[in-house]
Amino acid sequence: MNAFSRNPADRVVVVGAGVAGLSVALRLAPRPVTLVSAAPLGLGTATGWAQGGIAAAIGADDAPSLHASDTEVAGAGLTDPAVALRVAAEGPRLIDWLVSLGAPFDRDADGALALGLEAAHGRRRIVRAGGDSTGARVLETLVRAVFATPSIEVVTASVHDLLQDENGAAAGVVCERDGARFRIRARAVVLATGGVGGLYASTTNPRGATGRGLALAARAGAVMRDLEFVQFHPTAIAVGADPMPLATEALRGEGARLVDETGAAVMAGIAGGDLAPRDVVARGIFQALARGRTVYLDTRGALGASMPTRFPTVAGLCATAGIDPARQAIPVRPAAHYHMGGIRVDGTGASSVPGLYANGEVASTGLHGANRLASNSLLEALAFSGFIADAFDAMPPAAVLPEIRTARASSDLPAIRAIMERHVGVVRDAAGLQIAVDGLSRLAETGCDAALTARMMAQAALGRCESRGGHWRSDHPHAAPARHTEATLRSPGAAPSEPARTDEALAR
Repeated sequence: MNAFSRNPADRVVVVGAGVAGLSVALRLAPRPVTLVSAAPLGLGTATGWAQGGIAAAIGADDAPSLHASDTEVAGAGLTDPAVALRVAAEGPRLIDWLVSLGAPFDRDADGALALGLEAAHGRRRIVRAGGDSTGARVLETLVRAVFATPSIEVVTASVHDLLQDENGAAAGVVCERDGARFRIRARAVVLATGGVGGLYASTTNPRGATGRGLALAARAGAVMRDLEFVQFHPTAIAVGADPMPLATEALRGEGARLVDETGAAVMAGIAGGDLAPRDVVARGIFQALARGRTVYLDTRGALGASMPTRFPTVAGLCATAGIDPARQAIPVRPAAHYHMGGIRVDGTGASSVPGLYANGEVASTGLHGANRLASNSLLEALAFSGFIADAFDAMPPAAVLPEIRTARASSDLPAIRAIMERHVGVVRDAAGLQIAVDGLSRLAETGCDAALTARMMAQAALGRCESRGGHWRSDHPHAAPARHTEATLRSPGAAPSEPARTDEALAR
């Protein structure tokens, strides 16, 4: 175990050990950091499952401004242009940083970084490692770097609550390991807890991705933003697995087509076709399924034959399912994949609660808007790690308040997943969303974090009476004037036994 400062006035606690948590811990060095991970480093994170890559404008025909423009188009009116350009500008430097740490990115015959193409990108700018194993390779690189950094101490435990001082500032966390609870006091807390896909019955995320970081922040009084926007990956492999294995979007960039059982093109007549933004493709597949069609990703022929070397992760997943992609089309359907909404943060990653920061999928930075551009997620987490560290100025906490030891109910996750899948999925309407809010409110009354997060998402979706990006209302199919939705719990810091309630959405 690495040496670290035990003085709470110095320490920063980082919760989560995917790319967002590991990179921010590294960027905060040499400040003392306690990194809290629910599983041993390298396990249990969505980062390790990321297949596509990292978007970075490093090609001779590319520029950060072009990357930012593609990000804005995908974000459907809610991306902050300044954030998009700032993050895109960091891309080349971040790739260089990862290379310096030993990341084994793929290269062409001349030794230059090989660049792939994904949907809604106007240029080849996807930097990959191991073909479709980018997340795993980057995760391995960052884990090695963390273990080699003396200022980072790693604690394997689950986080149950945030500590706050008498002024409401974050002052550490309450953890549990082997049935014993303990406190870790700190100068600041960075939540890097990932997404919410585990709240859905069909998801590509680890089962533990149930939005606990959102619940922790909401109970502390943090402002939540745009929680209704969930990206459903169009091509989860439909073979009955839970979580669902993923067929990377890069396959369509290399020529794979979406067809039904008759061979007809699923995306025919839709702008962008198979390379349209993810929300468009997900709805196209959803609508085909609703008409009783079966949808396949057709890689038969040369692409399928090359997959063991070009896309080994997907090839392995297909082999496990008994599918030969060179001869058989791959059955696919949309599945919950990425959450664009989250804890509202500013350009330094700071939330509305003093001393509480958020990074990665748990944060709403202004980059993704209503629909994330493919391969911008790892980029965002890496970029904001630097923004957090460069501007870090959290004050030491005042007197820390006693922990509220209210019993939390165990999560009725199957019931939550069924409600979210049926009523807060790819296509939504007021009647279904109200059913979801009512059912999730009853579950949240027991203090269940997963139910609280799901309830906040359903309430936000009910309040957005339009269709935009990852939020599609069949009863409001057109876009309204662009606005964000923001909400807090009515009683910041309230006991977990109180019902989860949100303020009215605020137009911006």
